[in-house]
Amino acid sequence: MKTLYGLDVLKEDNFSILKGKRIGLITNYSGVSSYLRVNVELMLASGIKIEKIFTPEHGFFGASDGLEIRDSIHPKYGIRMISLYGDKKAPEREDLEDIDVLVYDIQDVGLRFYTFIYTLAYSLEAASKYGLPYIVLDRPNPLGGEIIRGPRIRDDLNSFVGGYGLPIRYGLTIGELAFYFKKFKMLDLDLKVIKMKNWTRDKYYPDTGLFWNVPSPNIPAFSSTICYTGMCFIEATNISEGRGTTKPFEYIGAPWIDEDVVYDELERETFPDIAFRKRYFIPEFSKYKGEVCRGLEFFPLNYNADFVRVALSFISIVARRFPEHFSLRRYNEVLSINLLIGDKETEKEILEGKSWRTIYERWREEEEAFKDFVKDLRL
Repeated sequence: MKTLYGLDVLKEDNFSILKGKRIGLITNYSGVSSYLRVNVELMLASGIKIEKIFTPEHGFFGASDGLEIRDSIHPKYGIRMISLYGDKKAPEREDLEDIDVLVYDIQDVGLRFYTFIYTLAYSLEAASKYGLPYIVLDRPNPLGGEIIRGPRIRDDLNSFVGGYGLPIRYGLTIGELAFYFKKFKMLDLDLKVIKMKNWTRDKYYPDTGLFWNVPSPNIPAFSSTICYTGMCFIEATNISEGRGTTKPFEYIGAPWIDEDVVYDELERETFPDIAFRKRYFIPEFSKYKGEVCRGLEFFPLNYNADFVRVALSFISIVARRFPEHFSLRRYNEVLSINLLIGDKETEKEILEGKSWRTIYERWREEEEAFKDFVKDLRL
């Protein structure tokens, strides 16, 4: 039976809880119903007053990485759109003066380093600060709700790609995550989540019966989401993660890599749920634009394919075999890989050649602590 989004459930009730209120809608291009109707159109057709639209990274229309998103007016609806990506990442007092309730409806990917969830967190804090009620229209976690993976990010590594004590893979729907943020920050907030129908924790996105809802330009398919769970770490290195190609996070390489070396070493690892082949590719933008990159193309063989362990092994191999070329990137004097993984120990263990099994064992206690913290938040 097909899963129904929180948006569908609210539509079944003719958006009654929004009637007579001035709505601040936090959404983007992913805000569609299970039958592919845009949330804004459904609300307007039911007489709901959308006062403003607030947008996350990539804006309302899905702009490419790095493009500045400015405030604007929607060309069809005539509604003011306020960007929450850039210098301003949360609604300010003047943005909310004519708003009665904030409504959040955005598809995420279930991973800590995805910026949309910080638009959720920061806007929840703004709602608490300025005394506004907040409604989340729940959507599936594409990676299901059972697996927790990774260390809980350290306070000194908090950024717009990681924070709030989250592990890498947190196993919560966006509505559950909203309750997590409220609990974690002890927010005084009137928070309501419109639950989905026909979703269970063991469902991955393809199990929902829904069309793939592209969450951002570089996650074009569910396979890229599975790979992104670990291959996002590649962004913190001078290896291309495949941005600028048709298969971001599935093509991994660089002009200076010998793909035969990496292939042979990675093949000795035990990754039964993953296939890979040697691959040359040429990015059209991002790292090594216009250059031939030598590397691998990855294929998840099932929904449980664990690309965190693959990424840890891949980086370790390249760092050891190509030390004269390999380097880690920094952001504000902090190693980006620490920001993405969430601790400083893992980077050292990777460069020391420790196996992913050793790293996973160290993470286990933190994963269990997170499971215990969220057990009363699951819908």
